[in-house]
Amino acid sequence: MARLVLLNKPYGVLPQFTDREAGRATLADHVDVPGVYPAGRLDRDSEGLMALTDDGALVARIAHPRHKLPKTYWVQVEGIPTDEALERLGRGVTLNDGPTLPARAGRMEEPPGLWPRDPPVRHRLSVPTAWIALTLTEGRNRQVRRMTAAVGFPTLRLIRWSIGDWTLEGLAPGQWRMVTVGRR
Repeated sequence: MARLVLLNKPYGVLPQFTDREAGRATLADHVDVPGVYPAGRLDRDSEGLMALTDDGALVARIAHPRHKLPKTYWVQVEGIPTDEALERLGRGVTLNDGPTLPARAGRMEEPPGLWPRDPPVRHRLSVPTAWIALTLTEGRNRQVRRMTAAVGFPTLRLIRWSIGDWTLEGLAPGQWRMVTVGRR
């Protein structure tokens, strides 16, 4: 059986266990399980679900694009997304490294019980914000941020809610739980 750690990575934490620069928070500040490694990344300025495991095949199943494991993000954007912008996200948009795969995109209310971010998101009184749920089956560098910007609604806050069937349910920032997964 493979060990799988599901972590709610806080904002500002590097998605790795070590850092050459002193003073920056890493996964080691939150997870004390030896022998597990990240299955994919989540940028320092993003929050939410990270999967860490001791099984290389499971890392590949989670992180490799050929497996098309869906990952859902809660995205706070600047402005109120139009139907056309959501349809464009759903069809896929062309980025500087080529077209994205189709995605699921829709408006959502601010997630209930959402923890405050430290530091808080900068709000401008003259510019409203909104939340969307965006589900991708690929994982390019900073893809969600680049996609929302491409349709005219820059990302202000990004939280990965789920990876496949695993979710953040019940995990506060910095908390983790262990899941046992059968090896394939």
